[in-house]
Amino acid sequence: MSALAGLKDSVIVITGGGRGLGRAFALHLAAQGARLVVNNRNRVVDDDGLGPADHVVAEIRDAGGEAVAEHGDVADPTTARRLVELAMDTWGRIDACVTSAAVSRPAMFHKAAPEDFESVIRTNVLGTAQVAAACSAVMREQRHGRIVLVASTAGLHGEPTVSAYAASKGAVIALGRSVALEGASRGVHTNVLLPYATTQMTDAGMADQYRELMDPGAVAPVVAALCDPACALNGEVIVSAGTGLRAADAVEWGTVPAASADRPESLAELLSRSRAGAAHRYANAQLGFLDFAEEMSR
Repeated sequence: MSALAGLKDSVIVITGGGRGLGRAFALHLAAQGARLVVNNRNRVVDDDGLGPADHVVAEIRDAGGEAVAEHGDVADPTTARRLVELAMDTWGRIDACVTSAAVSRPAMFHKAAPEDFESVIRTNVLGTAQVAAACSAVMREQRHGRIVLVASTAGLHGEPTVSAYAASKGAVIALGRSVALEGASRGVHTNVLLPYATTQMTDAGMADQYRELMDPGAVAPVVAALCDPACALNGEVIVSAGTGLRAADAVEWGTVPAASADRPESLAELLSRSRAGAAHRYANAQLGFLDFAEEMSR
């Protein structure tokens, strides 16, 4: 299919689009001319029975844009199918997918209830994967598409008291890099965004001096750029907040002999020597293995 001119008239599915970052993304994308399927489950509705997604859709329509609301829980596998059907029945195509829906159940790891841990994984990992996969299937047939998976630096570095959330976001990062490799030949590009922002989830822990800087709207232009059909980026992991961004990556340091790695003090010294070596970055795990094996065979 021919590429669209920017985002005008593109069709974008966005989950978690009723609040926080997702809402900021939806409003910004709509302002660029995109047509949106805005998903957000209805945990709270107003007196008219309208939920967050309905209000965002109303804002978009009042501004002259096009959008429809969908209220399914992304943890439910049928939601992904409904989102795709709604986009296709309404506009006949899907050009981009932004997975912003996420939950957290803060608790010390040893005190986390199994059902809470499972609910975080189900929403953040399976919910993300199910929606992205359903949209990807359409995009691969079109031979064009852009996927933006919203993760977190907690998935890179870890974070105390939110082990389930951190684990889920680490999984999303790995998912995004893998999907990027699979989709490249079909023109479907996938990138992962790690935003910092003041949202319902982060508000309590956000320091006052950063609250204004961490406006969710500041991250939205990065999402728009990644959704643009002209964007050639694929497999990137991007940290974004306020007026700045960073490229993030997975790194393996220098290789050292492991003959003395059976003693704790020796293992610590070997790891220190490794970190003093060159950083290695690989496009995929197989290349990392082959490089490591080649060094061992010399």
